Amino acid sequence: MASTEAAGQDAAERDAAAPDAAVPGIPAPGTAGPDAAAPDAPAPHTTAPNATVPNTTGPNPTGSNPTEPDSAGDIAGLEAGLDALDSAPPPRTPLRRLLLHKALPPITAVALILAVWKLLVLARITDDYKLPDPTAVWHSLRQLWLNGTLFDIIWTSVSRGLLGFLAALAIGTPLGLLVARVPVIRAALGPILSGLQSLPSVAWVPAAVIWLGITDSAMYAVILLGAVPSIANGLVSGIDQVPPLYLRAGHTLGATGLRGTRHILLPAALPGYLAGLKQGWAFSWRSLMAAELIASSPDLGLGLGQYLENARTDSDMPGVLLGIILILLIGIAIDLLIFTPLERRVLRTRGLAS
Repeated sequence: MASTEAAGQDAAERDAAAPDAAVPGIPAPGTAGPDAAAPDAPAPHTTAPNATVPNTTGPNPTGSNPTEPDSAGDIAGLEAGLDALDSAPPPRTPLRRLLLHKALPPITAVALILAVWKLLVLARITDDYKLPDPTAVWHSLRQLWLNGTLFDIIWTSVSRGLLGFLAALAIGTPLGLLVARVPVIRAALGPILSGLQSLPSVAWVPAAVIWLGITDSAMYAVILLGAVPSIANGLVSGIDQVPPLYLRAGHTLGATGLRGTRHILLPAALPGYLAGLKQGWAFSWRSLMAAELIASSPDLGLGLGQYLENARTDSDMPGVLLGIILILLIGIAIDLLIFTPLERRVLRTRGLAS
């Protein structure tokens, strides 16, 4: 009995002195488990049982990361901004600024030319009949106005030039399309059109007079021979610069044949075509003046070229200078009233002008 109690007391002392036995899955006291914090780590934050803890780690209700921008919203905002930028009308230029930038430079240039002209007359560098005073040219203009012949002279030439240019437009446009789209026609007529464009229009006047006589038909023939090659070559150049992707897209959408030419080819080639039209008008006006200077007849009426030739015959230098100035002013007016607005509109539709 005594030995049994002694054995039990020895076993109890050994259990007290030995470390606690480890239980699987439960870390022993004083040891760090796999999820235990580091010795220096702060204590975890504890909350009351009924407190609501905001979710800072999980996804938000919309399914996107709150720290990243909403890409769909950004794209929609960008598209809206671009649409507003495209649809916003350009601001109107103040009248004072328009006059300062548009009207003042040419007026200043004209004033300088008149001043230099007057100084040369006062310096008497040549005889008066060779370089008349600017006031003499003004008196010639005033005399035409008082006689009631000024607008008749101008309209005779302008009407011929416009009709001849419209006829050249009707011929040169389909010719340019054929040359640009049909390789055989281009190989045959392309070099000829380029050569005709470089040929001075005045060279056609003697042939036109022999063929058609001194009539309006001869005038129109000279205009056509001068303007048609320029219009056709301008259209060919514009079509050559059209990206092939436009044509393939048109074919995919069913725009073929005349529909493709009308809705895709011509609008895409419009800048080059417009440049050809401007050059065609310049050739028309120059050809007409050459024809009126050479082929003079009372049956043709009095145009600017005829008036210039009559002034030369009479050794009327103020009249000669007046004719030159009128021809120059009409050419500038046609360009400013017709071609410049068309060119500005084409550039604006392509975003190249405000």
